Amino acid sequence: MAMLWATFPLIAQTIDVTPIKRELEQSPILKGHFYGVCLYDLDSNRFLLGVNESKHFTPASNTKVFTLFAALKYLGDSIAGLHYIERGDSLIFWGTGDPTFLHNKHDSGKVFNFLKNSTKRLFYATDDLAEESFYRRGWAIEDYEEYYQPEISSFPIYGNVVTFRERTGRLECYPSYFQPALSHKSDGHKNYRLWRDFHHNIFIQNQTRPPHKYVNEKPFRYSSELFVKLLSDTLKRSVTTIKAQRPREVSAIYSTHTASILREMMLPSDNFLAEQIHMMVVLQRYGIFQTGQLRKDMDKDFYNLFTDRIDLHDASGLSSYNKVTPRSMVEVLLMISSSLPDTTSLHKLFPTGGVDGTLKRTYGLDNNEPFVWAKTGTISAVHNQSGFIRTRSGRNLVFSFLNTNFLGSAGSVSREIARVMTFIRQNY
Repeated sequence: MAMLWATFPLIAQTIDVTPIKRELEQSPILKGHFYGVCLYDLDSNRFLLGVNESKHFTPASNTKVFTLFAALKYLGDSIAGLHYIERGDSLIFWGTGDPTFLHNKHDSGKVFNFLKNSTKRLFYATDDLAEESFYRRGWAIEDYEEYYQPEISSFPIYGNVVTFRERTGRLECYPSYFQPALSHKSDGHKNYRLWRDFHHNIFIQNQTRPPHKYVNEKPFRYSSELFVKLLSDTLKRSVTTIKAQRPREVSAIYSTHTASILREMMLPSDNFLAEQIHMMVVLQRYGIFQTGQLRKDMDKDFYNLFTDRIDLHDASGLSSYNKVTPRSMVEVLLMISSSLPDTTSLHKLFPTGGVDGTLKRTYGLDNNEPFVWAKTGTISAVHNQSGFIRTRSGRNLVFSFLNTNFLGSAGSVSREIARVMTFIRQNY
């Protein structure tokens, strides 16, 4: 492992971590559940502290740190939004996994305008060899209609969700294609509810008048047939589906900068972006969607260098099957740090405590400056933080603080992590 981290300067200076151990051991919050901590000093290039650092935890959205590493390793500066070839009067195009196409927050309009303005006949090409499961192993099937779990696809459209908004007392759908699929059925509940049929794109509200300014997103059941219908409806022109493998030589339309989408994945912790970024990495590396192969190769080429074995089944952290250790989290963070040109580029990809993302309200500023840049991760009975901290003396540390098997809200655990990390900030 020493060779792996040898890119960092060595500074011989002893740090007494006994006060940190005492803060952990005497915490009434941490005594109520199982936790693990790993702390690494970037300046002296060594591990400082470990508590259950080799034990396995469910990472939740800390999984996105591994997705970030893969993206930094294999994606270029810009995201290919579409692959295409031209044959006579025909334009044949394939999806790249790009999540931004017609997305209500991230679409640049470049792919849409390219298709809209083409004078050729449009053919959307599907490849049976490229089919991927729309969910990953370990996802909760009960969450099929939750905004944070859209289906995975090779050519997403509208973020693979329907957006519902109250306007002048009625519920409107975006895209409007789904408006006829909205119906009403009383269920005896006093409060307004909106749900989707499990098998079909049928959306039901229990009251005809939604609350004022109501907004909600519901994933739709994705299919190539639906994609073409939505695309044709939006372009106002015909699109035909054909079966054709993607050739090795294709042209591309680039939709947006990679760094901006990586930041959008990390700061609000967007599961959909994470899974689709993983799809794009796979296509970039193999020319076909084979996410299982990428996981095997990342293990072989990189994660086998870790002190502890890890097991990942998705890119977002929705899978309860994912298992990492606090030490492996620190080690992948070190890999990310060494792959970026400076700390500004590094910190921009992580939520900043007291400033933005999922840590905006978790930390306060110290001497009017932020000091923590970290990824959070939360599912039932799990709350984690892994990232970087700068102490008052200017020392740069890497940390992972993983927690599991507690009941109730993660709020008290999150506040306790923040308390301990603030203690480290102020005393080292």
